[in-house]
Formats: sequence, C-alpha cells, structure tokens
Amino acid sequence: MEICTVGGFEEVGKNMTAVKIKEDVFIFDAGIYLPPIIEIQEVEFQQQVYSEQKLRKIGAIPDDYVLDKLGWRDKVRAIIISHAHLDHVGALPYISQRYPKAAIIATPFTLTLLNEIAEDNKFQIKNKQISLKGNFSTKISGISSEYSIEFIHVTHSTLQCVFCVLHTNEGTFFYGMDFKFDNYPVMEERTNYKRLREIGKEGIKAAVIEALYSGTERRTPSERIARNMVEDAFSRIRRSNSAIFVTTFSSHIPRLKSIVEFGKRTNRKIVFLGRSLTKYVKCAIKVNECPFQKDIEMIKYRNQVNSFLKRLEKERGRYLVVCTGHQAEPGSILDRIVNDETPFKFRHDDNIIFSSSVIPVSVNIMARDKMDRKLRKKGVRIQTDVHVSGHAAREDLRDLIEILSPHHIIPAHGTLQQETPLIELAKEIGYKFGETAHLSSNGKVLIV
Repeated sequence: MEICTVGGFEEVGKNMTAVKIKEDVFIFDAGIYLPPIIEIQEVEFQQQVYSEQKLRKIGAIPDDYVLDKLGWRDKVRAIIISHAHLDHVGALPYISQRYPKAAIIATPFTLTLLNEIAEDNKFQIKNKQISLKGNFSTKISGISSEYSIEFIHVTHSTLQCVFCVLHTNEGTFFYGMDFKFDNYPVMEERTNYKRLREIGKEGIKAAVIEALYSGTERRTPSERIARNMVEDAFSRIRRSNSAIFVTTFSSHIPRLKSIVEFGKRTNRKIVFLGRSLTKYVKCAIKVNECPFQKDIEMIKYRNQVNSFLKRLEKERGRYLVVCTGHQAEPGSILDRIVNDETPFKFRHDDNIIFSSSVIPVSVNIMARDKMDRKLRKKGVRIQTDVHVSGHAAREDLRDLIEILSPHHIIPAHGTLQQETPLIELAKEIGYKFGETAHLSSNGKVLIV
C-alpha cells in the first residue's frame, strides 16, 4: 500500500490523499485552501470565478501534478469525498476532468453541493457519480482486483459526514477526516461506534486522521451545548427596534436550525442573506434535511440583497437577519455592511451574534479583528464565540485511535505544529515515531 499525502499535510485545508494498491489508485478528498483566495479578493475587491490555472498559481488547490510524476494519474479508479466542506470538496470541479475514468463517490448532500459549485463556476463534471449514504458500501472494480468503499456515519458540523474506508486485498485504509464524537447531535444520528469497533477488530493497515486540535486537552462539546448558547444569546438581546444579525458557517445546517427555532421567539421575520448561505440551505432542502425551510426567506443576488437592506434600514425591528461574513471575508454581506457599502448602516445598540469561531489562520484572525474594531466603534453590541467546534480534540482522537488500533497513523489537516501533538498522543498509546506514526508533507509517498 502506497500513500501519497498530496495536500493538507502542511496547512489547514487543501485536503487530498491518494492511495495506490498495485495498479489501482484511489483519491480521498479534493479541497481548496482559502487564505490565498481571500488575499486576492482583498486586492481585487470582489468575489469572482477563478480558473484552475489561477488557483494553482496561488496555491489554493492541491498540487495533484505529483500524481502525474508518480505515474498514478491514469490509474485513479475513484475519487472519494468525506463531506461537504470546501476544504475537502471545493477543488474537485477544477480537477475532476484530469481523472475521466474515476467515479466520484460521496453522500447525497455532498454530491448535491458539488454539482451546485460546478454550476456556479460554469464547470461540467463528466465523471460518473455514485451517491452513497453513511453506513453503506459500494464495490469498485480495478485492474488488480475488486475493492469495497465503505462510508461510516460520523458527527461533524454539516450534514452527512462520513469516515471513508477502503477495503483491499493488501489491507484496509481508513480516512478519518473532520469529525467529533457528539453523543447529543441536534440533527442526524450519533457516530456509528459499533461499526468502528468492528473494523478495528478486523484490522486497519493505515489511517489518515485529522489533527487540527490534537493539541487541545479536552473532548469537543456536543452541538447541544451550542444550541443552548444560541438560546442564551437571543435571551440577552434587548427587545427593541434595534437590528439583530446572526452569522455562522453557511454549511452548518444543525446550527442554522437552532438559530431559526430560537430566532422565531423574537417575533421577527427571519431572512437569510448571501450566496453561500442559500446554496447550502438549498442543498439541504434537495436531500430533505432542512426542517426550517418554511420559516425563512432566502435572498441571494446582490441587487435583491441591497433592496432588502434598504427596507431593513427603515424597519430595523421587523427582521432577524442571518448572513455570511463571520470570518470577515471580503465581499461577504457583513463585510460590506460594516464598510458602509450598502443601504443599511449599523447604529448604536444594534446586535450581532457570531455563532462561529475564527478559523485559525492569520488572514482570518486579522480580518475579524479589524471587523470587530469597526463594529465596536459604531456601538454595535457583539456576542462572539457562540459556538462549539466540529473538530475532534485530543481526547476524542485518543478514543478513535484506541477503537481502531491502526497499524500506521498519519496526521493530516494542519501545519507541522498542529500535527505534532497527534504524534505525541500516538506515542503515549504505544506507537513509534518514524515506524508506525508518521509526519508527512505535501507530495510525499509513504509505503506501508
């Protein structure tokens, strides 16, 4: 078994791993790296569609040309996507044409989002698409043998997230990206612990495991805690004619459900603003997993957004606005309002709930700090970090490793500094660095 750590092993994002068994190759995830895109948008002052060449030049998509150099490209039989976040699926519309014989395998929600992204960017994905629900498997025929791709349902911070398992004659490969063990999820079922224990006993040859918060000494709290925080945040807003804005991750459908349910208590009309937000919600509607769709109005296009904001300026107490921009992304709804680029202007005692955390990369941290300073100067009442993470912390990762007992562990989804604590944790459990626990880098090949 050869494992090429294509991307996401030196940064938070751009996730992509390729696994080769004899004459067959399988790709896991194909994500984008957002910071260079954000930096370009700050210079160009607008969001726009970028070409594959442009994204490669700025390092926003994985450098999968390494697969050409290895002679793996024409051997790719399937591209397997773990979930619907852009740092795992966002690059696929740009690179799928390089693997015309490879089927794309993902859950219904993830496939729906993938096709929405492609349509928005005027791409046509010609690959065969296989919709596979969590806790199901499918067969893929290769040159060397037949393989089984299994999806194991896991909790995270969007819908239909899965651990991806490749069963081969050379052993089992486990792809454990973006998860937390939430025993009280707001939507969907708990993680399928039973199946995890079963495949752990069957034996796993190698596991790529996310390491983003492996250095954080805790268990990640349940989404139910965030739900309580959202309820509490609304209870602290003065019932007046001041504006109320809430911003969160567009993909976080369970969080949006809580925001809508508690937002209804304000007796305001709930309006969702922004392209990204409406995109994810429409995808949830298409797969029948949007319980709040009848309680909201969605506004997508800029002229319609400006028209609504003009109305909001005059009737501030009538609406509750859920919008994009919690990372202070250039061109987002919140960014444009804060910079006085819309008909609506924030006033003293208006309210913003940030039901999110700042993604831990410098460009986001600086952008949010700048936005928060502007909001405070305007006298806006801010509630921030009304949120719990969707990522496993150290004790969740300990549980996963002890359940699976893989022969080899490869940390992913972070910088060297973020991945090293997972190596230290593995050593505590009995793994040996360089022998059974491996720090890798983008483009490197490990043979196990």
